[in-house]
Amino acid sequence: MEKETQPEIVSSVLKVFSILEMLSEQKSIGITELSQRIMMSKSTTYRFLQTMKTLGFVFQEGETDKYGLTLKLFEIGAKPLEYLDLISIANKEMLFIAEQTGEAVHLGTLEDNEIIYLHKIDSSYALRMYSRIGRRNPLYSTAIGKVLLSSYNNDEIRTMLENVTFVRHTDKTLENIDLLECEIEKVRQQHYAEDNEEQEAGLRCIATPIYDRFGQIIAGISISLPTIRFKEENLPHLVKLLQHSSQRISQQLGYYHYPKINL
Repeated sequence: MEKETQPEIVSSVLKVFSILEMLSEQKSIGITELSQRIMMSKSTTYRFLQTMKTLGFVFQEGETDKYGLTLKLFEIGAKPLEYLDLISIANKEMLFIAEQTGEAVHLGTLEDNEIIYLHKIDSSYALRMYSRIGRRNPLYSTAIGKVLLSSYNNDEIRTMLENVTFVRHTDKTLENIDLLECEIEKVRQQHYAEDNEEQEAGLRCIATPIYDRFGQIIAGISISLPTIRFKEENLPHLVKLLQHSSQRISQQLGYYHYPKINL
């Protein structure tokens, strides 16, 4: 069944991109002219345009038969550029933190219902955590994940994680959404998050949020270190180090009201 429908699916995709390319060459165009240029029947062209209009990629000029592109494609295409800008800006601060601590520093953001690592600076120590750019981890058991969740209300968090199974990676992993909500409330109040051996035994992580120009948390940076090198009395220093770097990154992204952390 799949083999029979596949050519039709591929053909439809080609038709959609043909329409998009033609619409990109001018502000608007009528169905008749468009169908002639892409060598497609007028009725078929109309059906595609109406679907694309419903999805928000195409606009129709009033009651005429002229159509044009909206900015939705631009919006989608610009998202990877935001990550490139974020990585470029964050890199300097992450290098600074790594130089000050010798520990691994990560930059992560939200992707579906997981955290994905966008950038990392390795620890200078021989004993270090395993991680890689592009790796995904759960939101509920990571410091960056908790920071990202803190920008959502509890109902939104429950919806986001409704199909997520709380796997106990260690005996300290949060077991359910109720425990996570309590933890996230704490994160909202203190403006930083911790992973106390919840994702990996013997590993501590601390993370702070990065805001975009609209005041939305779009990412987090974290310090990760083995428990044998972690001292509780050093926590305020590590948090402030992260907070100051996150504040500078947020300012470069256009946000100037970074919350103060009282430790």
